[in-house]
Amino acid sequence: MSASPQSDQDQKPRGLGRRPLPGPGRSPFGWLVIGLIVIATFMMLTQTAQVEKINFNPEFLEAVQGGHVKSVEIQESKRKIVGKFSEEGLQSRPADAPTMFELNYTSEMLTEDVMELLRTNGVAIDASGQDYWAPLLWQLLPVVLLVGVIYFLVIRNMRAGGGMLMNFGRSRHRLRGKDTKVTFEDVAGIEEAKEEVAETIEFLKNPKKFKRIGGRIPRGVLLVGPPGCGKTLLAKAIAGEADVPFFSIAGSDFVEMFVGVGASRVRDLFKQAKENSPCIIFLDEIDAIGRKRGPGFVSGGHDEREQTLNAILVEMDGFDTNDQVIVIAATNRADILDNALTRPGRFDRQVVVPLPDLKGRVKILKVHARKIKMSPVVDFERLARGTPMFTGAELEALINEAAIMASMANKDCVDMADLEEARDKVRWGRAKRSHVLDEQDKRLTAYHEAGHALVQAMLEDADPLHKVSIIPRGPMGGATFTLPEKDRMFYTRRYCLALMKVCFAGRIAEQMFCDDISSGAQSDIQQATRIAREMVTTWGMGEQMGPVYYGADPNREYYFGPAAEYSQRTAESIDQEIKRLIDETYSGARHIIAENRERLERLAQALLKYETLDAEDVKMILDGREFSKPTVSELLAVEQQKAATAAAGDDSTEETRQPEADSENAAPPTADESPDT
Repeated sequence: MSASPQSDQDQKPRGLGRRPLPGPGRSPFGWLVIGLIVIATFMMLTQTAQVEKINFNPEFLEAVQGGHVKSVEIQESKRKIVGKFSEEGLQSRPADAPTMFELNYTSEMLTEDVMELLRTNGVAIDASGQDYWAPLLWQLLPVVLLVGVIYFLVIRNMRAGGGMLMNFGRSRHRLRGKDTKVTFEDVAGIEEAKEEVAETIEFLKNPKKFKRIGGRIPRGVLLVGPPGCGKTLLAKAIAGEADVPFFSIAGSDFVEMFVGVGASRVRDLFKQAKENSPCIIFLDEIDAIGRKRGPGFVSGGHDEREQTLNAILVEMDGFDTNDQVIVIAATNRADILDNALTRPGRFDRQVVVPLPDLKGRVKILKVHARKIKMSPVVDFERLARGTPMFTGAELEALINEAAIMASMANKDCVDMADLEEARDKVRWGRAKRSHVLDEQDKRLTAYHEAGHALVQAMLEDADPLHKVSIIPRGPMGGATFTLPEKDRMFYTRRYCLALMKVCFAGRIAEQMFCDDISSGAQSDIQQATRIAREMVTTWGMGEQMGPVYYGADPNREYYFGPAAEYSQRTAESIDQEIKRLIDETYSGARHIIAENRERLERLAQALLKYETLDAEDVKMILDGREFSKPTVSELLAVEQQKAATAAAGDDSTEETRQPEADSENAAPPTADESPDT
């Protein structure tokens, strides 16, 4: 596939150009409104400063009699007189005094004698000043100013796409252009899923091939699988292979506090997708909005999520035959999706993206190791065997952690030891090497893990032992690691019983060798009990209960939690069968440890001395052969010696460089001091 060297920003699909942010500089009307606001404010302030309020009697009458009034305007509507001082009156006043005055009057004040007094003193009288519009405009001016301020500060910002109230209905999708770099070469371990979506890519590339015969390509593809298995990566690879735009949005991005926002965003998303056809819409975690619709007293009635789901259903039904838009959704809870969402015509194609098997894990490790400097002796198949139930995301994190560890250790490349340590860190957490255990706790942990390792090694039906360690890691005080030879599609009864015996071996070793038991066996007991319950209620492996399913119906919706579909007497029989399986495996593990007390003692002492033993070490100890390897204290001493040597080497190098620097900084030789040629 040829990829354009342009970036996503340079290559914008059709219909996605955003309008520039509006402002006064881009709108002449904006500058006009701002100018009017400034002028009106200036006029109001100026007029207020040039008018002086006076009393009718005696100030007004005395000013008229003294010839200090030039003209008056009688405003009967406001019962107000506005006048101007004469030149003579201004000369008798301070220089910064107002040139105009105003006063309020009543009908009893403005008598005929007062009017005659005004005419006698040469005062110009304007009795027609009954202006109703000017006062009204002055009263409305503050309201107009307030509306203008609100318009510029709030409304126009909302229209500009500032993410506020008027922008809630717009889709929050992320867009990748046609130059998506992810292809099927970057997706490994899910070959069947890649083959199943190949027809989708062919439809986006060559739709005429399907229209020629009259076939209809599935409009919706639902990717189902556990988290981290590559659903999003597969969707990106489909877009990359088909060379089309890729709209990506999460299901939770549709829902807001305002009702109707989710449906509006759905319509906006599909509108933009149709404008950029052919393209792909990817809805991640669709179960956030596609959950089954229940009765009103459970789901809250016609709530926001239901409106959003209805909008998606309507939009997917509204596709025309010419709309080359493929909707891809991802979820890890396909069982809770609404039936209307998965019917033919919508998400009628379900592609399972499972956990990678052994071969898939090898391919995934090699894909992520392409950009890492790896040692040539790295065994990816062995590493894949030691990572059962790992997702693709966890395998990527494993490679990255190994690269970080190798860099911190100043190595030239990543070796197998880095990869195994990174695997343990990703699954169980970082090793707490600096954590100092109490001697009693350390001894208890050693016998506990020795019990697990012994029974694991002695049982043929259990997984092969990989290594055992008493170094605290994460929440665990120690751990026994296995290395399955293959991925199990199902579990046999003998394998389940062997696994339960291994779980109880740690508690039994504590009791037999330490004369006490601890809470460290909590997870072991939980796992053994869970296996026994599944054997009886789900897998039909109980001898007394027989092949009967007593679990909850997965296809039935329980509003108040799953209810037991059997009698109380049957429940008591189930409990008795579970207890019988636990007692049987507990006795079997105790019998194995009792027959191999000396072996377990040697194994526990070796753990106290070396802290970590691999499968070969355990085999040599159990066989009674001589065994020797550097202890933890010896390894720490070697590391400290290396650090001290490196520090001393740096100091000597610095001392050697100092005379050289002095000689370089010396003055150049003169003609007499120059060496002979």
